[in-house]
Amino acid sequence: MKKLFELCGKPLTTFVCVAMAIAMFATPEMASAKKKKTIGIQLYSVMDAMKKDPKASVERLGDMGYNSFELVQWGGDPKVFGLPANEFKALCDKNGAKITSTHSGIQEDPAKEDEIMARWRQLFETQKACGGKYFVIPSYGVDYTVKDVQRMCDYFNRVGKIAAEYGLKIGYHNHSGEFKKLKDSDKVMWEYLVENTDPKYVCLELDVYWCTKGGKSPVEYLKKYPKRIELLHIKDDFVIGESGTIDFEGIFTQFYKNGMKNYFVEIETPQYIRDKKNADGSKYTQEQIMNEVFEAAQKSIEYLNNAKFVKK
Repeated sequence: MKKLFELCGKPLTTFVCVAMAIAMFATPEMASAKKKKTIGIQLYSVMDAMKKDPKASVERLGDMGYNSFELVQWGGDPKVFGLPANEFKALCDKNGAKITSTHSGIQEDPAKEDEIMARWRQLFETQKACGGKYFVIPSYGVDYTVKDVQRMCDYFNRVGKIAAEYGLKIGYHNHSGEFKKLKDSDKVMWEYLVENTDPKYVCLELDVYWCTKGGKSPVEYLKKYPKRIELLHIKDDFVIGESGTIDFEGIFTQFYKNGMKNYFVEIETPQYIRDKKNADGSKYTQEQIMNEVFEAAQKSIEYLNNAKFVKK
């Protein structure tokens, strides 16, 4: 230390010494403050904007600080918001965002099993090219009987095995209906799905908002199925944290305790935003509606960045 101060007395070395001193006396808190939180967003949140101008939309979200994306490929579209997978990945990379997951699904059709599986493979190739790890089925049409839900589970297991060939894992995203009991059993449909899919090939993406609206506790499910829920949708009535009805602190705390980390903000445009009018009585344009959603996304990431219970 004495030699350092002797050296710093020479004018030519002053700048170097200042840098050395900062490095020596920097606290862990100073270092960690520079590390950004990984905060994801489901791009469905701004779907109309993404379809119109994916480049501007990705740039806008990247500027806000979102650095993990979950995509949408409805209808089995091999392109990503109209772009080839490699081009869309390059766009995300340029804006500091990694692609972690995607949403898409194909309903089972026993009469066209080979065709269906070939379509799945095409989707998996796209997601692999994007660099993602997860492929989430956002919803699935099924009659809530033990027989039909078991068939759904068997189908997911088969699709999951194929996904594994591409280094991916299948997931399932819930709404509120999955927390009803089966028609011919006391078992809750979502719980049956968890317990009858293969954990090697299938995981769950728990939408904490719809779980809460379905009358169940996300925290209790995170405790009950600690290794099955690998992804979260962080959602509120509109802006994350504003309604006060979702236990985000409890949810994040338990999720991290389970050893998990990947989550995505999802913003669904409420009807009152869609019904907004301008001063002249004209209805909001789609661009105005999207601007409201982008503002909600900005407020949501500010909430998560300021929340001490959300880790870096």
